[in-house]
Amino acid sequence: MQLQELFEKAVKESKELPSKPDNETLLKLYALYKQGTEGDINTEPPSNPFDFVSKAKYNAWSDLKGKTKDVAMNEYIALVNQLKS
Repeated sequence: MQLQELFEKAVKESKELPSKPDNETLLKLYALYKQGTEGDINTEPPSNPFDFVSKAKYNAWSDLKGKTKDVAMNEYIALVNQLKS
């Protein structure tokens, strides 16, 4: 299987995990997904200082700036496989 196919399979499997991951892991999954599909962050930070969820997501994705899409996809796949077992 090619990387893109493995990534898409992992995305599907991430929605079928036996238990919901903790918030930190969910943020990591989100950031790796965004980096793997869109690359470096391309949006402005949230303007509402009390929108903690959006701010956390923005910061998590921003922290991955410079990581290639392929590396992010591989890390996403590895994390999902770890969560499945």
